[in-house]
Order: sequence, then structure tokens, then C-alpha cells
Amino acid sequence: MVIVDSTVWIDYLRDADTGQTRWLDVRQGLDEIGLTDLILCEVLQGFREDWKFQRIASQLRLLPILDSGGASVAIASARNYRVLRAKGITVRTTIDCLIATFCMEQGHVLLHNDRDFDAFEEHLGLRVIHP
Repeated sequence: MVIVDSTVWIDYLRDADTGQTRWLDVRQGLDEIGLTDLILCEVLQGFREDWKFQRIASQLRLLPILDSGGASVAIASARNYRVLRAKGITVRTTIDCLIATFCMEQGHVLLHNDRDFDAFEEHLGLRVIHP
């Protein structure tokens, strides 16, 4: 499954023209596309109007929404964070660590537009789509 990060969903919902949004536009219906509960939260918390929040929540809930993994992913995520820190790399958000680790642990591919995931790809084997 391709997990689409909030960075791509936000660009997509704003009609931004990026390689990732073009990939998503073309591949919907051809590839299995999903998101995690954390990504859903990140996307939805940006809406100020209730009607937009409700509309986008309804649309995104049509896709597979995966639970982020609980304690085992949290521990693996902390390990991954520490490995990257030991290499002199600081990931800016805990949520990015959790999403990357979840994808690696579950064998999913990530579509993103966020430099924090680059270290996970380069040093830890995160599989990423590069449109």
C-alpha cells in the first residue's frame, strides 16, 4: 500500500501542482492508497471552517485509515530517532518518526513532500515514491 503523507494531502487539497500531487491524481484507483490515523489528524486540524472539516473527513474516510501501531511502533520509532541522532540528524517531529517507522515496519511505501523523511530513506531503508 502507498501511504500518502499529510504534506501531499495538504498540497493536493490546495490544488498545488507538485510531482507528488500529480502522481496522486494519476494513481488513485490504480494503486492501493491509504493513510494513518496520525496523517488524518494532521490534515484535518488545518481546517478552520466546520463544513470543510466535515467534507474532507468524509472523503478521506473512504480510504483505508491504518492505526499507527501502538507501543511497538512507538518503541521502534524512538530507536530510529536515536539512530539518526547518532548520525547527527535530528528529525523535526515525532509524528514523522512514527509515520516513517510504521511504513518500514508494515512494508508500506510512502509518498511525501517533507525532507524529514529523507534520512529514513537514506539511512534506514524507508521505501519512498519519487515522482
